[in-house]
Amino acid sequence: MKILVTGATGQLGSMVVETLLTKVAADSLAVSVRDPHKADDLAARGVEVRQGDFDDPASLDTAFAGIDRLLLISATDDNDTRIRQHKNAVSAAQRAGVGFIAYTSATNAAESPLFLAEVHRTTEQAIRETGIPYSFLRNNWYLENEMGVIQAALAGAPVTVSAGSGKVGWALREDYAAAAAAVLVGNGHENTVYELSGTLATYDDLAAVLSKALGREVPVQHVDDEAYGRIMAEVGVPQEALPIVIGIQSGIRAGALEVSSNDLETLLGRPAVSLDEAVSRLVNQLK
Repeated sequence: MKILVTGATGQLGSMVVETLLTKVAADSLAVSVRDPHKADDLAARGVEVRQGDFDDPASLDTAFAGIDRLLLISATDDNDTRIRQHKNAVSAAQRAGVGFIAYTSATNAAESPLFLAEVHRTTEQAIRETGIPYSFLRNNWYLENEMGVIQAALAGAPVTVSAGSGKVGWALREDYAAAAAAVLVGNGHENTVYELSGTLATYDDLAAVLSKALGREVPVQHVDDEAYGRIMAEVGVPQEALPIVIGIQSGIRAGALEVSSNDLETLLGRPAVSLDEAVSRLVNQLK
C-alpha cells in the first residue's frame, strides 16, 4: 500500500507525515510538494518525494500515479483559487486511479454559514462524484490559530472578540494530524464523515484558561464586528485580510463551529489534549 500526503511541508502536513512514519515504513509513504527541495529531509529518511502543484494538473497526474490512499490537505488562498486547485487535485486522483481520498474539510461543511465552508462543500461534492471511497475530516479550529490572542494576552492586552458567546472546538494541530494518520492507515473509513473537534468552549472560557496559565486575570473585551475590524487594523492586520478575520468571528457568533462530536477522540483512541494543557503548551512556546 502506498500512501501520499499533499502539502507535506506545511504545518499540518508535516505533522501528519511524522505521525505516519511511526506507523508505516518510509518506503510506503510518498509526499507531493510544489518544491521538492523543501522535503529533502524526508527524502533522506526514505520517503518518496514527488513534485506536485495544484495549479499544474499534469504534475498531479505524475504525483498521484500508483497511489492507493491519498490525503488531500486543503490549500490556502482565496475561495475561488482553492476551489479550482482542489478540483484539479480531485480530477487527477480520479485519472490516476487512487483508491481512497481523505480530505481535510471544515466543520459541518455541507451546511455551515462560515464563508470559508464554500470551498469544502464544493470539494466534498467533487470527491463524491468521482465514486472514489473517501473520508472527510471536518477539522473544527486549530488552537494555534489563536496564537495572536495568546501573544496579546502575554503582553497584557485583553482577549478582544466579536464572536460573542459562540462556541469553538479548539484542538491542537498535532491531534488533527494524528486523526488523519489514523484514517490513512486504518480500516473501515470508506465513505465516512468525521466532525473533529475538541471540547466546545467560548472565548470567555479561553480567557479563563489563559488566566490560569499566566497566573493573572486576562479580561475579555466584547465588541461588534465594526469595532473588531478597527481594532484588528490598529494591531497590524492587513486591510485585505480584515473581511476574513471579521467573517470568522461573525461565523463563530452564528454557531458555525458549535458542533459537538467525539469523533476526534474516537480516531485518536484517547482524549484530545485538553484546552488547559494545550494553552499551557502554547504559552510556554512563546515565553
